[in-house]
Amino acid sequence: MKSAADVWDKVKTLMEEQTTSVFVNTWFGDVEAVALDDSGLILCVPTEFKRNYIQSKYLSILKKSLFDLFSFDLEVTLLLPEERAEFEQKSAGESRKGDSPFLEYTFDRFVVGSTNKFAFTAAVKVANEPGGAYNPLFIYGQSGLGKTHLLHAIANRVRDSHPNYRILYIKSEDFVNELITNLRRGLDMQEFRNKYRTVDLFLMDDVQFIAGKDSSEEELFHTFNTLHEQGKQIVFTSDRPPQEMLRLEQRLKTRFEMGLSADIQPPDYETRMAILKNKSMERGIVLPDPVLSYVAENITANVRQIEGVVNKIMAFQELMGAQVDVDNTLRAVRDILRSKEDFLPSADTIIQEVARFYDLDSSALRGQSQNKEIATARNVAMYIIREMTQLSLVEIGQLFGGRHHSTVINSINRVEKNMKNQPELSEIIRDITNAVNSAY
Repeated sequence: MKSAADVWDKVKTLMEEQTTSVFVNTWFGDVEAVALDDSGLILCVPTEFKRNYIQSKYLSILKKSLFDLFSFDLEVTLLLPEERAEFEQKSAGESRKGDSPFLEYTFDRFVVGSTNKFAFTAAVKVANEPGGAYNPLFIYGQSGLGKTHLLHAIANRVRDSHPNYRILYIKSEDFVNELITNLRRGLDMQEFRNKYRTVDLFLMDDVQFIAGKDSSEEELFHTFNTLHEQGKQIVFTSDRPPQEMLRLEQRLKTRFEMGLSADIQPPDYETRMAILKNKSMERGIVLPDPVLSYVAENITANVRQIEGVVNKIMAFQELMGAQVDVDNTLRAVRDILRSKEDFLPSADTIIQEVARFYDLDSSALRGQSQNKEIATARNVAMYIIREMTQLSLVEIGQLFGGRHHSTVINSINRVEKNMKNQPELSEIIRDITNAVNSAY
């Protein structure tokens, strides 16, 4: 797919599979592609009436076909001819991302060091020879180390070299939610299965969230078998190796281990320095060596925190003026790093992720219900908030309907006791914690 027009032709073909060629020709035959960029797909519609009708009746069909093509939710903008002229005039001379709105995730922009070189090399091999020796490729490591970047880089490389390939990227959580929606609404499961089992490249991010969800594991098992038997490339990422997924079915573990497993460790000092230089150059700022060294020595956990520090430095320089000396910049960096709450998630984020894991509403966790499932989830939320934030017991109690701090202590103690006797609970808390880390 080399242009927005190519993408639009493919989208119309996908819409025909959902409807009919007559329908697509009637409503979209005279709609023209204008651009594909970070905001999504931009189209030109000949009349105000047709634009309004498409927006009210058929936009969902269009966006679903875009998702089927890219495996991402993309926005669709409908312009009238006069608006198109204004848009193109404004865009003249600007570099537009025609191939994909995710071109920034490439192998060239991935900083390679001793802690991620093996995973990087394996990903390049898979992208160059999809369906070859390393199938599946299983990349694992902590949050924020570049696993998702490698998935997108594989997709972009394959899309360039095999423009006719059907490529599907999905987070395991979205896979689970889509399956649940289909089952609850009594929808045709064959359509769901065809979506995942007729692709040439299947990429699933954070596959550990599948563990313990029986129906999802069943569907993924058969999806894996179908794709693997057809020689289609499969790539998974996870925060841990398959053998450490305690709640995962053994038959899925063995399939995850059939190909090649590659881990990514936190970046070493030299890699952190290289990442800092890359991130600052991307944002158009130059960081003096003393600043680079100070940040590299103090931010060791993951790439996401390094990027956050660069963003804050850039904001500081914009506020203080273009010319900021080393001493002032270092002082700003020290203030950033000293303020550890900048890197702590909010309690609201934790409650939201706990509720999502247990398929509950956040308000139920905050409420007074003594339902066993809700009470268990509430206890887990209190425990994780205590572990991941600096909130006091009293403050945590206030988040859950004004509960007394002694109630919070009892809840936390109950979770700690159960974790010793139930390894699965420890894994659940680990899953939720990683989801929180990915969310903020």
